[in-house]
Amino acid sequence: MMGTARRLLALAPLLLAAGVATAQDRPAVVVTPGSARIFRAAVQEFADFSAAPDAKRAGELRATLEEALAFSSIFKALSHKAFLGPVETPALDGDEPVVCPDWTQIGADALVQGEIRADTDFSVEFRVWDVARCVPLARKRYRQAASADAALLARRIADDIVAAFIGLRGVSGTEIAFVSTRGSGPEIYVMGADGSNQRRATNNGSINNFPAWSPDGDAIIYTSYRQQNRPMLFLSTRGRGRPGRLLRRMNGDLAEYRGVYSPLGSALAVVLSEPERAADIYTVRPHGTRLKPLTRNRAIDIGPAWSSDGERIAFVSDRSGSPQVYLMDADGSNQKRLTFQGTYNTHPAWSPDGRWIAYETRVGGQFDIWLIDPEGTVNVPLVVHPRSDESPTWAPNSRKLAFSSKRRGSADIYVIDVNGDNLRRITQSRGEDTAPSWGPFPR
Repeated sequence: MMGTARRLLALAPLLLAAGVATAQDRPAVVVTPGSARIFRAAVQEFADFSAAPDAKRAGELRATLEEALAFSSIFKALSHKAFLGPVETPALDGDEPVVCPDWTQIGADALVQGEIRADTDFSVEFRVWDVARCVPLARKRYRQAASADAALLARRIADDIVAAFIGLRGVSGTEIAFVSTRGSGPEIYVMGADGSNQRRATNNGSINNFPAWSPDGDAIIYTSYRQQNRPMLFLSTRGRGRPGRLLRRMNGDLAEYRGVYSPLGSALAVVLSEPERAADIYTVRPHGTRLKPLTRNRAIDIGPAWSSDGERIAFVSDRSGSPQVYLMDADGSNQKRLTFQGTYNTHPAWSPDGRWIAYETRVGGQFDIWLIDPEGTVNVPLVVHPRSDESPTWAPNSRKLAFSSKRRGSADIYVIDVNGDNLRRITQSRGEDTAPSWGPFPR
């Protein structure tokens, strides 16, 4: 029992927060990031056909749309001063044709046109052209309440434009949950993927950690000490789910350290600990029934991460003597070690396309973020810095990751492309911003 207690204390940072690193040796690996194709977009100011047209509204929509396209790392907006064609969109169904040479001559790959109508509700219709081939690629209309967030609508349009060109949706319209101490204690916050619209999701004055999204994006599961001063899983919801304590029907003697939804939302992988036992990984139905242990040994098993098909789970175990990343089937069978380089590897995160598992590894005196394929044949660094980089989480299109870093002293959330380009800090609070969890595509 004393050995288990010592190991639980040693791995407490994995259950609650990042720990203090010590030196270790790692092989030198040099990675040359690939250069992503950058498309140049000419974004016209959308024509406002409202009963009371507003030039400011159209200008703000275009500015947000261009920022969202830049966030994708796929597009660069061209200067409006360079336009040879109209600065403002003519009527989409009017008689004025698109003169593609006017746009290709200024280096445009894409032309974005649109119309606004803001009367009893707010609607935006847009069209995007591949001007090199002079063909329209997409046309779509959004309608929402007049009081709804027009900036979010612009981000979703940008994501549709990205999809039209590369076949994958952009992620500027998605959200990231995270933990912040900017108030009093650690609370769960939510923000846009680019750092916009940061707001609090919990306000209970307790210790809150490990947010994880439901597959439909309507709820966040998190760990809190808000009841009985011990870890339990709670739900914050903006949809049909019931907020509050999640596993009400489960054995009350179990400490509930962490929970993550399966891709279909029909089950949770949870980290639980019985009195006087090390932590194990279980699956359970979201309402607390059909509890099934997946790991059951003297090791500490934590950090579950589902594959996108729901067939496998990555996790962390110290069964080899130090924390390493392991894989198992979703029923707990075929458990095998994945990471062999380094003596302290934690926090696996499986990319939605199934190609990579990101994880944090201790190097020298800090943590770095590495990528390994599920077969363990390729293992390379993604983020390396003298200050710790921790808790990787994937964008739903697998093209970006978010993580927490202390490179400015206190912890902030950063976003980076999967090839290591376009690092961007998206939080700048006075507190510690940690444990990001990137949400799904909006539905």
